[in-house]
Amino acid sequence: MLLSNLLGERLREKPTDAKILSQIFLLRGGYIKYVSNGSYSMLLPCVRIKAKIENIIREEMNKIGGQEVLMPVVLPRELWDETGRYESVGAELLRLKDRGGKDMLLAMTHEEGAVHLVRDDVTSYGRFPFMLYQFQTKFRDEPRCKGGLIRVREFTMKDAYSFHTSQKDLEEYYNKCYAAYHDIFRRIGISETVAVASDTGMMGGKVAHEFMLLCDAGEDTICVCKDCNSYENIEVAKTEVKKNGGQERARAEEYTPDIETIDQISAHFGVKKSEIIKSAVFAAEGSDKTVIVFIRGDYEVNETKLKKVIKANIFPLEGKSADLEFGYIGPLGLKLENAVLVYDRSLEGEKNMIAGANKKNYHISGVSVERDLAGVVFDDVAKVNEGDKCLKCGGTYILQKGIEVGNIFQLGKKYTESMKMSYLDENGQSKTPVMGCYGIGVGRAIASVVEVRHDDFGPIWPYAIAPWHIHINLLSGGENMRKAAVTLYNKLLKNGYEVIMDDRKVSAGVQFNDADLLGVPYRVIFGAKNFENGLAELTTRDKRIKRLIPVNDVYKEVTAYIKSEVKGLSK
Repeated sequence: MLLSNLLGERLREKPTDAKILSQIFLLRGGYIKYVSNGSYSMLLPCVRIKAKIENIIREEMNKIGGQEVLMPVVLPRELWDETGRYESVGAELLRLKDRGGKDMLLAMTHEEGAVHLVRDDVTSYGRFPFMLYQFQTKFRDEPRCKGGLIRVREFTMKDAYSFHTSQKDLEEYYNKCYAAYHDIFRRIGISETVAVASDTGMMGGKVAHEFMLLCDAGEDTICVCKDCNSYENIEVAKTEVKKNGGQERARAEEYTPDIETIDQISAHFGVKKSEIIKSAVFAAEGSDKTVIVFIRGDYEVNETKLKKVIKANIFPLEGKSADLEFGYIGPLGLKLENAVLVYDRSLEGEKNMIAGANKKNYHISGVSVERDLAGVVFDDVAKVNEGDKCLKCGGTYILQKGIEVGNIFQLGKKYTESMKMSYLDENGQSKTPVMGCYGIGVGRAIASVVEVRHDDFGPIWPYAIAPWHIHINLLSGGENMRKAAVTLYNKLLKNGYEVIMDDRKVSAGVQFNDADLLGVPYRVIFGAKNFENGLAELTTRDKRIKRLIPVNDVYKEVTAYIKSEVKGLSK
């Protein structure tokens, strides 16, 4: 590839609307171009990286018996009606009508499509187990698109679906996929990825893991216990809440003008946040009931846990209401007929607490949960705090950010049962197979590599997924130098090496800036001064190597390094 022919511009300055590092470098390097909110075009360097990541994934899926297929991205409503997801999934599912008025959808995931593909043909136990996978465009009407390829609406996903005759067989295969995912992320250059116990969400099932790349750009929060080396998404992590203790006291209503926030209450009463009963108010999808959560003041509501408790999607409610006095809501004397009250277990057994009095400018002190709220049921709807105790070993949690680069689920019979997929077992009895599903977002994987493989000047692509392997810089010089560079370029191409040459008549600074943004592992620099002495410079993008080599030896030297790289990748 000649850089003079490469579409896309490499930018000197940071794009004004780019926020995180991978987004900045992918835009500056001419890898992607913004189209609309959550939608990007990919240019050649990015397409080449994407293809290499897909091939690595393909190799690992094939190793564990996967069969590659391709299902439509546009599916009829009827398939999703069979599982109930056409109605249960929210606005992130894009629904549309075809020209005949038939209800269709853009599939954000393909469980229904996978069951439809096999249910009429695989009817005997002898055909199990099997796994099918695809690389397909997905569309999710994501309301919070940001971070370039980290969070988008349209994306390419490798999604896989396995089918089994028993839960035990599913678990055995699940473990194979678990190991294969670690191999995939190691091979593409993000071996720091960890498996995290996670919520199953709209996918269903009881067991799920997310593969998280721990880095500051992540949107997910991971509870990490270094003592037992365990990782859990904060959405599912639990802890043992340390109680305040203390003596039970008489209740008293106190005038608290304009004291509404937890910090203000803490300062006014001279108490810790853990001695305050906090309220959080939500609306539930498909219901006219208001959901009010009471939780200890030093904890936050975990919306994922709350959704499971009330069995509905929820949306925070803020501001004023004729029925609620925001800033002063409390569990005593609350008169609201159309409400669901949820009490977090952080409150269980607490005494001498401060709570809202349900009227403006008043709070109640001395609230004893056991005495004053006798008979309430407690649920775990709190987020774990940094420093909380790990339930597995008693160690201490630290919180880290992570990017979800993959996920795996044990779905059980959620889809096969609702879609009436069955097979005959060895005794001729009709049975329902169990399923697993396994996803990797390819674009997000590209961005994730950049987040942890870069310097101040651009990406440092791992050899296995680099857009090219050799970058030739042809700086200003005579015709003989140009001829030597072109000869090397053609020889490398002829022998199957992936090479890009900067043949433009621009300054060395511009060439080197663009080379850094392209992040190619090996760089050969032809400069006039060195060439006069019969030399060219061989460097690596990660600065490990910087050598002057006789021009006649450059081909031998650079290909020797590459052969060593390839040999290392095979181990």
